[in-house]
Amino acid sequence: MALLNFKKREAPRAEGVSPEVEAFLQGYSIEVMPRTAAKVENFRDLLPEGTRVYIAHIEGTPIDEMVATAKRLAEDGYPVMPHFPARIIKDEATLADWVARYQGEAGVDQALLLAGGVAAPQGDFHCSMQLMETGVFDKAGFKRLHVAGHPEGNRDIDPDGGMKNVEDALQWKQKFSERTDAEMAIATQFAFEAGPIIKWADDLKAAGVTLPIHIGIAGPAKLQTLIKFAIACGVGPSLKVLQKRAKDVTKLLLPFEPTEVIGELAAHKAANPDFNITNVHFFPLGGIKTNATWAIENGGAATRPANAS
Repeated sequence: MALLNFKKREAPRAEGVSPEVEAFLQGYSIEVMPRTAAKVENFRDLLPEGTRVYIAHIEGTPIDEMVATAKRLAEDGYPVMPHFPARIIKDEATLADWVARYQGEAGVDQALLLAGGVAAPQGDFHCSMQLMETGVFDKAGFKRLHVAGHPEGNRDIDPDGGMKNVEDALQWKQKFSERTDAEMAIATQFAFEAGPIIKWADDLKAAGVTLPIHIGIAGPAKLQTLIKFAIACGVGPSLKVLQKRAKDVTKLLLPFEPTEVIGELAAHKAANPDFNITNVHFFPLGGIKTNATWAIENGGAATRPANAS
């Protein structure tokens, strides 16, 4: 019944939302961690039916907690996509065990593969490509694999601040997508400025990387919270958007909302239908409820056609 109540409440939204933004937000996904998910009494009161929920696997989180969170979300009817951070996975046997547990206990058949942001590998793997090469996901029949993207670079991969290694890795993953049955897409780190995101996506496409892009967007949060996470996650040039706002004392205590960046990306998508950014992926840095409410008020609904990216 909670889901029915949610559906009745989701129709009203903020006036003035453009059709472009409403279309762009269809099929959004959102990320949780076991500890943040545990604080949510009922996800059906917050997320529309069909919302893809990523579960971030932070170093030190027991696999039991990850699987339990996946099971809970799956039982509530949400497609679950757990993270598989290469650098915290001991070996192929551990990887196969995690896949078997997610699949057997929670019916999971999709995953986000990433290096993991840990400086020193704790086992045999140091990058997501090695996880893919094991064939474990293929053998388990995983239907969808997402890989990480970094519109502003990643100093764990390119310590000099460049983009070469990141771009080479995406070229490899593009080729991998062409020889696997799994549907693939790029899920990115969050950024705050549309211009560099658009250029990065266009440059990837020009270089032959045609995987759909699910662009990372930080949900509404206090400015100080966003700046803290942006620095910790290595967000680069677009951090200046937050720093500029921080200089305005009248806005310092107000929540920062992703209205501007989403509006610009949505307008670009509407003007360029072949634009390779297909979905929005939210990082709910100000809380899941806050993010989910903002998405619905701005016309977002998660359900997409079966053939969508």
